[in-house]
Amino acid sequence: MKPTNWKCPYCGHAQVVTENTFSEDVVFIENDLSKYGMLGGRIISTVCSNGDCKEITLKFSVHKREHVYMQGIVLTKMIHSWSLLPESTAKPQPHYIPQAIVENYNQACRIRDLSANASAAMSRRCLQGMIRDFCKISGPTLAKEIDTLRDRVDKGDGPKGVNYDNMEAIDHVRRIGAIGAHMEKDINLILDVEPDEAQKLINLIEILFEEWYVARHERAQRLKQLTAVVESKEVKKAQAKLSSPSEKETAPNLDHR
Repeated sequence: MKPTNWKCPYCGHAQVVTENTFSEDVVFIENDLSKYGMLGGRIISTVCSNGDCKEITLKFSVHKREHVYMQGIVLTKMIHSWSLLPESTAKPQPHYIPQAIVENYNQACRIRDLSANASAAMSRRCLQGMIRDFCKISGPTLAKEIDTLRDRVDKGDGPKGVNYDNMEAIDHVRRIGAIGAHMEKDINLILDVEPDEAQKLINLIEILFEEWYVARHERAQRLKQLTAVVESKEVKKAQAKLSSPSEKETAPNLDHR
């Protein structure tokens, strides 16, 4: 196989996949009585080359199986595919994001293809958790909490990292998430969230993770490093004063009597 760039979904380590860490296997499904006729499966596995990870990624897909002249039996049209390991496309998140919020995010990713409505509802719940934790705003409803946050941003009193672009994204998550979470009063009016829409909400949650929690952590780390530099300089300055001779000792002796 041709070496390809790849990022491990478990640890986020960027690497090059080669024939040593990649395999593709084909299996034949012998029961040919379904409406699809002859079927086969393809199993693709990739092992992370990061020594601290070494996780395996497994994908399985079902295809129509046909006999092609001069090629023999081959897999053709794909009928369905699954990500077996990991279960979803959720990206690993840093430890300083509250575990309950990360778990809501993981569930939104895990259930996206099975139920986009449920995924959108979990993204909405994840958003509410972030507003209450990061922004320190709680209210009777998510809409009220967003209104309070928007009012603070308008007054220039919003949490550091929360801006007008965030507010627009937040409102999108709330509105679409509400479709997945609540049934309309008229039950004949069916509004469903599509999988690609649910993925867009997940993408927005990931952006907020980066712009809120990760950015705050990195600011704190830079400040901590700067503080350490200043304190180190102060210690060296104090040590230099203690080790240097006093002015009286270094002054020339002018008394020749």
